[in-house]
Amino acid sequence: MPAVTPRGGSRRRTISEINMVPFIDVMLVLLIIFMVSAPLITTGLVDLPSVGKAPRQPDKVVEVVVGSDESIKLRIDGKDAGPVALNRLAAEVKSAQEGGQSVPVVISADKSVKYEAVIKVMDTLQRAGVQRVGLAVKSTS
Repeated sequence: MPAVTPRGGSRRRTISEINMVPFIDVMLVLLIIFMVSAPLITTGLVDLPSVGKAPRQPDKVVEVVVGSDESIKLRIDGKDAGPVALNRLAAEVKSAQEGGQSVPVVISADKSVKYEAVIKVMDTLQRAGVQRVGLAVKSTS
């Protein structure tokens, strides 16, 4: 009784191809899950502050102007007081307020200035204890 034929006919050949049917089934199920869940995902909403108009202009305003080259100038009641270094800004603003904390400070910055420069000015004024600090905006209407 021969155990093995000389041609090897009783041996099975291994299949070296990938069965794609389960892969396609999984992909279709994932596609359906994503199609159903995509409209249910809410996007994050950012609630931005609105700009209101003051009832009247204050009598005295201290304006800090940040130029396009990030230079800082001080303007008191519309008159230029000259350039100021960032480390001297708080002292100059406090002396321009003449001890009155109710005098508002407005920061005006060029459109091309980095946001970081404006925040540095705001932070410097806040650390010095300046109370009323605002940002100047251009009205579109």
